[in-house]
Amino acid sequence: MADYDIIVIGSGPGGYIAAIRAAQLGFKTAIVEREHLAGICSNWGCIPTKALLRSAEILHYGQHAKDYGLTLEGSFKADLEAIVKRSRGIATRMNNGVQFLMKKNKVDVIWGEAKLTKPGTITVAPTKKPAMQPQTPPPKNAKGEGTYTADHVIVATGARPRALPGIEPDGKLIWTYFESMVPAKMPKSLLVMGSGAIGIEFASFYRTMGVEVTVVEVLPQVVPVEDAEIGAFARKAFEKQGMKIITSAKVTKVEKGADSVTAHIEDEKGGKQTITADRMISAVGVVGNIENLGLEALGVKTDRGCIVIDDLGRTNVKGVYAIGDVAGPPMLAHKAEHEAVICVEAIKGLHPHPMDKLMIPGCTYCHPQIASVGLTEAKAKAAGHEIKVGRFNFVANGKAVALGEDSGMAKTIFDAKTGKLLGAHLVGPEVTELIQGFVVAMNLETTEEELMHTIFPHPTLSEVMKESVLDAYGKVLNA
Repeated sequence: MADYDIIVIGSGPGGYIAAIRAAQLGFKTAIVEREHLAGICSNWGCIPTKALLRSAEILHYGQHAKDYGLTLEGSFKADLEAIVKRSRGIATRMNNGVQFLMKKNKVDVIWGEAKLTKPGTITVAPTKKPAMQPQTPPPKNAKGEGTYTADHVIVATGARPRALPGIEPDGKLIWTYFESMVPAKMPKSLLVMGSGAIGIEFASFYRTMGVEVTVVEVLPQVVPVEDAEIGAFARKAFEKQGMKIITSAKVTKVEKGADSVTAHIEDEKGGKQTITADRMISAVGVVGNIENLGLEALGVKTDRGCIVIDDLGRTNVKGVYAIGDVAGPPMLAHKAEHEAVICVEAIKGLHPHPMDKLMIPGCTYCHPQIASVGLTEAKAKAAGHEIKVGRFNFVANGKAVALGEDSGMAKTIFDAKTGKLLGAHLVGPEVTELIQGFVVAMNLETTEEELMHTIFPHPTLSEVMKESVLDAYGKVLNA
């Protein structure tokens, strides 16, 4: 008999959710973790970065107190050490929360580095010291090195920052998101290479903290996965804040000084310039953690640094599964969690619905926030849809005006023939919370008519959603 029904390798959002769902379904379950219970998301990603951004947001409001008829007595400034300490404390709280969930659901935690020696068998070796970040301590009741067997093994090892040849992060002058979250001192100037969600969130945080920030993006627009109109709106907002943005350009070489870096930048037309900054953040994407797992020896198929799976998480090797970032884009925590449930329920024979990746929302927690789901306008046209497009600006929304946060817009895209909602794109205050309304609508196959007949409460930011729908059909009321 196998030691377990299911062993999950990796305890990030995908891994620990898979373990919990497996336990709920009656499987004897274990989870293997080598350095951070709860994974990168809770320890060094999603959650602690939002804590930093919240501190920056409060600083922003304090600096603009007069706009709200308020006067702050004395100085109002950032305490970097306290900000970082708060962020790390929240990460610890999340880590402890997952420890509790493992205990509550009777999931065994095995501490160490796992390797598949054959389908259904793994060996766990002591964890090697991570190169870039400190290891969190294992739970007191964690098991250790040894050989373990299971009928099903789910690989959920996540991803790590991608490094470009010759511009590898060194932890001192060139940072990944790990070092960016725990700076010993605030740099006076910062160069951010890459304007995806990670890059632009850190650019936003450091700019609000008063740092001179330059963003370099190889593609023509910032936040390149977003709708072009949203990207252009966001760029103007960032530049208004004092951020310098260079698009259609790449960093070709970096020279390191004693306490600064000089980046050589070349644009698509061959133009060259150099920028010197105290520190540089490399935010050029992530790559799946597929190495040293024994995948090659088992013949598990991989492609471009990720494990190839079907729509139920199954690899080409029976009994071996993969979920989350290691199984390919979009590399988002909520995608990993949903994929985890699908995978485990399929193992149980519950016939879950495969995930529709067009229904996965994306959120960027910069200032202003950006959120989207479904097709961009360009992709909708490329897919052959005849479309109707609606837009509505936050400047005409009463709640946004009252909040003093009236910079933003909502954009909706419909199939002109059927009224099907194809995509929704927002930039502005709290849009990362608003987007879920459109996600639910798309999941329920809602049409424009149903959205128009939905009563939105007043005054709320959510009214921009309905107004953008009305605008697509020439019925907008407040613009």
